[in-house]
Amino acid sequence: MTMNASNPGDSASVSPAAGTKPIVSLPSVVIRFVGDSGDGMQLVGAQFSDTTALAGNDISTFPDYPSEIRAPAGTVAGVSGFQIQFSSHDIFTPGDDVDTLVAMNPAALKSNIKAVKPGGTLIVNEDAFVPGELKKAGYESNPLDDGSLRSYRVIRTPVDQLNAAALKETGLTPKQVDLCKNFFALGVIYWLYDRSMERTLAYIGQKFGKKNPQMARADELALKAGYHYGETAELFGEQYRVSKATDIPAGTYRRVNGNEAMVLGLVTAAHLAGKDLFYPSYPITPATDILHGLAELKNHRVVTFQAEDEICAMGAAVGAAFGGALAVTGTSGPGLALKTEAINLAVMTELPVVIIDVQRGGPSTGLPTKTEQSDLFQSMFGRNGESPVPVIAAASPSDCYMAAIEACRVAIKYMTPVMLLSDGYIANGSEPWRVPDVDKMPAIEVKHPTEALSGPFKPYERNKEGVRPWAIPGTPGYEHRIGGLEKQDVTGAVSYEGPNHETMTHLRDAKVAGIKAPGVPMFWTGNRSGDVLLLGWGGTYGAIKAAALQLEGEGLHISAGHIRYLNPLPEDLAERMGRFSEVIVAELNLGQLAWLLRARYRVNVKTINKMRGQPFSVQEVVRGVKDILAATSGKPSYAGLHAPHPTRSWVTPDQAPGRSQWDLDIPHDPHEEK
Repeated sequence: MTMNASNPGDSASVSPAAGTKPIVSLPSVVIRFVGDSGDGMQLVGAQFSDTTALAGNDISTFPDYPSEIRAPAGTVAGVSGFQIQFSSHDIFTPGDDVDTLVAMNPAALKSNIKAVKPGGTLIVNEDAFVPGELKKAGYESNPLDDGSLRSYRVIRTPVDQLNAAALKETGLTPKQVDLCKNFFALGVIYWLYDRSMERTLAYIGQKFGKKNPQMARADELALKAGYHYGETAELFGEQYRVSKATDIPAGTYRRVNGNEAMVLGLVTAAHLAGKDLFYPSYPITPATDILHGLAELKNHRVVTFQAEDEICAMGAAVGAAFGGALAVTGTSGPGLALKTEAINLAVMTELPVVIIDVQRGGPSTGLPTKTEQSDLFQSMFGRNGESPVPVIAAASPSDCYMAAIEACRVAIKYMTPVMLLSDGYIANGSEPWRVPDVDKMPAIEVKHPTEALSGPFKPYERNKEGVRPWAIPGTPGYEHRIGGLEKQDVTGAVSYEGPNHETMTHLRDAKVAGIKAPGVPMFWTGNRSGDVLLLGWGGTYGAIKAAALQLEGEGLHISAGHIRYLNPLPEDLAERMGRFSEVIVAELNLGQLAWLLRARYRVNVKTINKMRGQPFSVQEVVRGVKDILAATSGKPSYAGLHAPHPTRSWVTPDQAPGRSQWDLDIPHDPHEEK
């Protein structure tokens, strides 16, 4: 799905003709579709997202579904949801409070009602509110009748009956008819928010037209029936319209989720390096879609390999890197634990491998479909011995594209495995992404020595950046052997000598510490100094930025920094932190980044932490900052805070020479590069 824009907000989509009901303009809207995991909520959410992106709005989405493939129908544990915020201005999160909730059964209503703002709209499939379903959801009485929903605008809709009536001439079985009710609900929302059905009708035709024309016809009828129900029902007194976004740079856009952007970034990196991409992986939620996406791109010099287990996948990646391919593997936390030994082999052999970790709730199997940021320690330290590895964290779904390219660039330039962190929220969430001109991107320089040698090849002889050569096996004169035993400096022979081991340990550490980030090591929002610096990393970017902007509007002198290069950390981070009276870190764990900052810089950072399998809402971060300031002696006031603050003195360790600097005058933001 792409959108070509000659100026901000241009759209290829045509809105339906306005009916007789008034249309109310809104700046932004948050909608959540919820139902059983088999009700197709993810499908209709994605369709609404694509249609809305084509209409020229900025969007941010959050799919949320149970871990079980098919959890018990009608239970709260089995509810699947899809939330989207769309707006006429730049947005950073899927939204906090829901304006409109579409609930297909009692369990969906029960598990999501707290997210709906007072006065919000509930579109409820009243046909599902029967005694058996109410009991499974844990209701003692019918909430549609007992007055418990009086704070909301409730639209009781007999979805099952209306959908069945619309499809009665199709010849489908009742079970097949029931499969189409998600499109009926989508049709209602298309009418309510003045969206076109055009793109979804085309999708239905392409998806089912040839394989199952009967089902395609039924889906079309259900979609149109829902749309016309909204148009004619007296329950809906008005429609709503969110105008095109006016602050989105011109360009060609498509909607991507984080895993899709990761796939595109890896293929682009292989193209820029002139290399075959080899991706061995073992299926694991929520990283599996990267394997699926790359498997469809064989015509772009991509080879995928579904390994027998995580250990095999990592070993295959190391072997491919030794053979000269661009080697990447992906997993989640439990799989990363299994890959550890072979990652250490890549550290010892100093081979370029990218390891993608799409984080989820842990420990052990944990929360397979829920997001968390609890693998930072594992990425930094989860290997035996002194085993430094660069760590890069994507900040948003669209940022996964550039993060993937940068990880490959670092791995090749510095001959090292690289950890690339994503998370379930980024991987499954989506936003508009401006398609870049790949021909204008700098090539990834690859050097394989081939020149004649005057003596034996020295596989651990280093250049000025401490990087050993990447010699391809079979190159005449460059025959060599590598493995997991300690290497003798320069020659690469096996060595058990203590002084040599210490030398090699320092060399490996200095190489990683001296990495110059090819991309932006830290995104910045706000002023250079003030009362509060709000720090984060990974998928918390949107909530932290939005919270900082809100608090700034309330009079707090606050800035937000988002760290992308976690190892090595940005060289000027200590100096940046020293310009603020308080440093607060918000992250979805018990405080792993905060721990690193305290240990490295001896700074008393405060923390906002959450481990509920859900991303931060903006208001959770806002409240966290306010609570910390209220509990701090000499707390800043919310008025008159825009005077310059003196730079504080911080104790910092010696920094490795040659680390990258970032111009403080140039704010960087993934949304500027969508």
